[in-house]
Amino acid sequence: MRTLLSGLTMFLFFTVSTYAQEIKFASNEINYGKIDKGANGERVFKFTNSGSAPLIIQEAKGSCGCTVPTYPKEPIMPGESGEIKVKYDTQRVGAFTKYVTLTTNAVNETSTRLTISGEVKAEEPAIVPATPGVTPAK
Repeated sequence: MRTLLSGLTMFLFFTVSTYAQEIKFASNEINYGKIDKGANGERVFKFTNSGSAPLIIQEAKGSCGCTVPTYPKEPIMPGESGEIKVKYDTQRVGAFTKYVTLTTNAVNETSTRLTISGEVKAEEPAIVPATPGVTPAK
């Protein structure tokens, strides 16, 4: 019985190591820098399945409602690339750091955390030119 269990364990180990899914990101962080209120808040994380079996992204979840990820629902074949699109709500003024957590079948990282950060600038108040000969009201 012990030999059978040892043999089965070795078989499973070699099977998993031979047919592994691996997710490799160009970068796990994107810094928006300083952006205007209402600017395009969409950014893209690019990745590759560097393993030898199909990669499946089971879930992508933003850390709050202001961060909305979109991810491929179909398996990513070995050697192929994909994208995780993240849209941040740029109507929210101020500095931000938000996360997207991916759940995958990758053996190197079953849970991956992507980070977006930056600062949304407040709108500049409109400057009304002075009219000659008119005294501003107090």
